[in-house]
Order: sequence, then C-alpha cells, then structure tokens
Amino acid sequence: MTAEHTVPSPGAEPREQRFSAVSVMPPRGTATGFRSPAPRRPTRSASPVPLLLADGVAALLGTLALAEAQRQPLFIALLIVASLLLRPRDGRPPVPRLLEEVPAVCGRIAVAWLAVSALLAAYRPEHALSVSTVLMGLALQAAAGCVLRGAVHGRRQAALLRHPHTALVIGPAATAQRVAAAVLRHPRCGVRPVGIVAEQPDGGEGLPVLTTGEEVERAVIQNGVRAVLAVHPSVRAEQGPLLRALAESGCVVWEVDADTPSYATRERLAGFSCRRLDMSPARRGGAGKRALDMLVSGTLLLLVSPLLLACAVTLRISDGPGVVFRQERIGRNGRPFTLLKFRTHRPVDEHESATRWSVANEHEMRWFCRMLRRTSLDELLQLWNVLRGDMSLVGPRPERPYFVGQFSQNYPGYAARHRMRTGITGLAQIHGLRGDTSIEDRCRFDNAYVDDWSLWQDICILLRTASLLVRPTGS
Repeated sequence: MTAEHTVPSPGAEPREQRFSAVSVMPPRGTATGFRSPAPRRPTRSASPVPLLLADGVAALLGTLALAEAQRQPLFIALLIVASLLLRPRDGRPPVPRLLEEVPAVCGRIAVAWLAVSALLAAYRPEHALSVSTVLMGLALQAAAGCVLRGAVHGRRQAALLRHPHTALVIGPAATAQRVAAAVLRHPRCGVRPVGIVAEQPDGGEGLPVLTTGEEVERAVIQNGVRAVLAVHPSVRAEQGPLLRALAESGCVVWEVDADTPSYATRERLAGFSCRRLDMSPARRGGAGKRALDMLVSGTLLLLVSPLLLACAVTLRISDGPGVVFRQERIGRNGRPFTLLKFRTHRPVDEHESATRWSVANEHEMRWFCRMLRRTSLDELLQLWNVLRGDMSLVGPRPERPYFVGQFSQNYPGYAARHRMRTGITGLAQIHGLRGDTSIEDRCRFDNAYVDDWSLWQDICILLRTASLLVRPTGS
C-alpha cells in the first residue's frame, strides 16, 4: 500500500511511522546565544499580608465603633471573615492607586455587611441590627479600609520610585525604543528600561541595542534586570527560548501591546495594555491535571475494555497479525515515548515509514480499518499512555521525532509546545486542526493552551471533544 504524499506536508498529522529520537527542545538561548546566568530567586509579587491586615483592621474598626454591634462577637467574626474573602485582588502592574480601588472596596464591604446582617437577623431575630447601624458600620469600615489600603499602596509606590525594576525591552528596535521612552517618561510605573534586544540596531538615539547573547547576558548581570517587556506579537514565537531563559534567571516577562489593544485587560504600563506571561515549564495545578488524567483514563479503560477486546479480535481476523501499533513520539520537554494505537495502515517499507508524511489511501484499506480511523477508535489505546503518565488527556498532540525536528526549525515557537505533556485531544483539535491542516495554526493554538492553562479549560475541551465524537470526521 502506498502513501498519498511523497514529501512531508506542512499540515497533516502523521500516521504510523518510526524514526530515531532527536533533540527537539532548543538549548537555552539558541535564538540569540544567550546563556542564562546563575538562577536567581524569581521576582516575587508584593506580599498580600499588609493588605490583609489593612482589610481585617478596617472590618474590626467598623464594628467596634458601634455599640450595638459590639455585643455580637459572632457578628464581628463573620464580618471580618466575609470582608477578607471578598477583598479585591491586587492589581499588577503597577501598584494600584487608591482611587481606582474605591468602588470595588466599598462595594465588597457593603455586600459583606448586608449578607452578615441578614444572616444574623434570620438566625437571631432578637439581635438583628437596625438599618442605621448597618449603614453607619459599612461607612466606617469603608473609610478605614480606604485609608489603610491607601497607606499600604503609598509605601509600595514610594519604594518602587526609589528602586524601580530594571527591564529589557525585546522587539523590533523602533517599536522597542518607543515603548521604552514612554515607560521612562512615567517613573510611577516602577519599571526602568535599560536596554533594547533586537536583531539589528536602529541607528538612532535611545537606549543601547543588544544584538548578541553575550551583550544580553552582560546587561542582565550588570544591571540586575528583573523584568522583560516583549513589545511585538512575534516576540513570543521568535524569541521563545530567550524569554524562557530570562524567566529562569529570575525575570518577570510581560507582553506589551505597543499599538492598539488586541486583548481585554485591566493591566496597564505607561498606558499600554499588558499581561504577564508564565514562561515556566511547570504550571501550578499540575497535580490536579494529573489526578484528572488518572481518574478519567482509568475509568474509561475499565468501561471500554470490552470494546477494545472486540476491536482487537476483529482487527486480527480482518487484517492479520500486528493488532497494536507502537510508534515513537515526542512528549514533554522533548522526551520520546512509545505511543500505542490500533494498527490501521501498513507502510510499504521502513524508508517510507521513517521519512514520509503518510496519509493512508482509505479506499485501499479494509472496511474495519477505515471505520476505526473515521471514528477515532484506533486512538483509544492511548488511554494507557495517559494512565502511565506519558501523555495527558488534553494537550498538544505528540509528533514523530523526524517531523518535530523539521517543524522546530521552520515554525517559530513549535518547540515551546513541549512545555506540557502531550495529549489525546487539545485546543487545536476542537478548532478543527486535525488531519491535513496548518502546522502554524496548530502551533499557535497549542501555545495559547499552555499559556492560559486551567483545569476548567481541560474539562471544557474534553466536553467539546465528546460532542465532536458524536459526529466523527476521522483523523
């Protein structure tokens, strides 16, 4: 049986091939020759303790100032707990200003007072607070909360003015210089750019332009750089290894929209929309993701084991020996593993299996093999890979080493998708990127999934995948 394609197609998903493992994760600093200095302690966000104390003290003052409420210790305790649970999240960057927080602070305090007062009136009607007491109490707490939070923010802003975070700006030289100049004109941002990282200098005035890895490394060490501003959409893809190396060295990485806002965000830097990027390979919530994988894959293996047995027996009878197909794929951090699936196609020879992007001629396949492929039942054995820990239920689809090496060279950011375990399904797949589709689009969706990962997102992708299986299109 021959393959339809004689050369690798840049968009199709491989089927049943083997090749020796290759290194697919670029070494640290490949893009620029940057070598990360000795790892430093990551820049930590401001401690939440001062604001927690401010909110707690404000709640206590709001109740102690009222004689009627002082006789209710349970009310005081519930109000403090409710106030802390409903406290507004700290903004970043920079340190939020008090006036920006006043509506949120007052609204949450009002909710806390009304909720706790209603609970007290329901369970202890004889100790119910009057309307005037509630209004006076929430007014006192709101005033105290604003004053105390303002004092905390003021101290933090003063500290940032004295010791701003030094930063490197990465992107096209002209755009990076423009953003750096704007940030320098607003020292209250708490960020002070000290250099531009670009492929070529712009020849104009402004901050020094760093074009080599040695210059970047020297700037990081000499200036104590603690922040990185990526000012162009292509930076994440083209300079992914550099950004991750800088993150490993203790820098906080921000993506700055230097032109028009392209995404909704409440975070601003000198008027530019920005958002913090998590460049670390390990993500919080990994234990929850692994627990979900084990629970779902183990349960499904038990439920579908009769179906797996029936498929194996039918495939053995209709297509001969070799029911299970084993293929080397690349997983998390570039480590190879053996992927399992039911065999639906037999390559002509080892050369075709190793070097061609093989999409089987379905009309030459036996009817049962076609059915397995069109319904994706041939992928069910990968639940065992998930249970073993080789894969996850949700993640970027694993690829063969031969093509991972090619795609890593041709598509910037492709190697970055290996920051997380590969999966049976993913964000790209539920957006129709299966079979002969764009590798560039898959890469973009996979990296977006890794950057924005959450356990709820995994559940949503699994539910959407299940709905797609009702109307299968095959892979």
